[in-house]
Amino acid sequence: MSQTTLPGSDIKPWTRPAPQGYKFTNANIVDVESGTIKESTTLITTEGKITYVGPESFIPTSPTNLETVDCQGKYLCPGLFDAHVHLCAVPGFSDLSKAFGNPNDVHLLRQPYTASQMLHRGFTSIRDCGGAQLALKEAIEDGVFPGPRVFIAGHALSQFGGHGDLRGPHEATECCGGTHSNNHLGRMCNGVSECMAAVREEVRCGADFIKIMGSGGVASPTDKLEHLQFTAAEIQAMVECADNAGTFVTAHAYTVKAIRHCIDNGVRGIEHGNFVDPPTAKLMAEKGVYLTPTLIAYAQMASERWKNYLPIESQIKNSIVLKSGLEALRVASEAGVTMCYGSDLLGPLGSAQTHEFALRSQVLSSLEILRSATVNPAKMMGCADELGQIKMGFHADVVVLNKNPLEDVTVFDKPDAHVLGVMKDGRVYKSRWDALLEDGQVPVRVQ
Repeated sequence: MSQTTLPGSDIKPWTRPAPQGYKFTNANIVDVESGTIKESTTLITTEGKITYVGPESFIPTSPTNLETVDCQGKYLCPGLFDAHVHLCAVPGFSDLSKAFGNPNDVHLLRQPYTASQMLHRGFTSIRDCGGAQLALKEAIEDGVFPGPRVFIAGHALSQFGGHGDLRGPHEATECCGGTHSNNHLGRMCNGVSECMAAVREEVRCGADFIKIMGSGGVASPTDKLEHLQFTAAEIQAMVECADNAGTFVTAHAYTVKAIRHCIDNGVRGIEHGNFVDPPTAKLMAEKGVYLTPTLIAYAQMASERWKNYLPIESQIKNSIVLKSGLEALRVASEAGVTMCYGSDLLGPLGSAQTHEFALRSQVLSSLEILRSATVNPAKMMGCADELGQIKMGFHADVVVLNKNPLEDVTVFDKPDAHVLGVMKDGRVYKSRWDALLEDGQVPVRVQ
């Protein structure tokens, strides 16, 4: 079929034919739900979905034009899901202020590169917690350029002087409400009416969920970590508006006081949570509140390589949250809190996205960490019946590995050595294995 005859290609000339169907034989399927390996299993994908998982001998009638791949000794894992990224904080700058403060065209034209690199590491889905906009999500969905499936918050919502307000203490206040001209991350709003309007604006612009700033943060210049941000009435109003739109609110929050302030007023997710204590973790588990720690961000910013990336006031705050991060993981795990994988790496630090696996492995089991990067974020985003597992009817998001991640989840830390292939929606976007061709490649025929 020629490109011009594809439905819709006259309007969208980048429209692609349906993905090639695949038959993976002799595979070791990583079952993240049961925590087991299904050995010598056949996996079939057609038109971007998983249509069969089981023994070779039980395969029903299937298409004959499948590309067969022998996966003897290989492991097929569900595509990874990073639940806390910021695509707008692009690489190319030597300090944090420029990562968020560059002109719109500069960061927008670099986001496709960042997105494709995440996909090549094995992340087939990401949740952007402030900055990415609908146009980027749609471009990836349409196949204009490769990238993970994107769930967006639009702009993160911040009070004036909050974590989303990147102005220094000597900058004048502009007219309230709306997005600050030099800040792609956040939208500032004060008072119930502005907070309600901000949520409705983000929903109008395609937000899949709402992100608010509930405490001070590392990267913001004028707030302290222990600051509470937004009043109870403001948070309740934002939660109600999000709920009316069929979605939920997650909150940036570090301290116990901030976490409880957000949870008590209806927030369903906590980002970071570095100072969570056992009673608060127990409350989170009871209420079904998701926690997305982001330890690698602090570890990278504290490293010798990036010691000058943060301004001095942020370096001090970063050292405080880094010290408590691993203990927070242990506390949350013991309380039964559902945790998601998050990296939160800004600018050039994004290359360390997979290193969160190694950090968490100091405290958590490989299975618990792998679930945090597959089934847990899928549940959080209401996609548990189509993402996060290798099961019939799910999206064909598959990572091919040469080692068992249930024995050592840190194999993801070295994608060039262990991630042999990355499939999203039935298309192979990255291959480091001769037996698996990338989408659009033509096999070499020996004469």
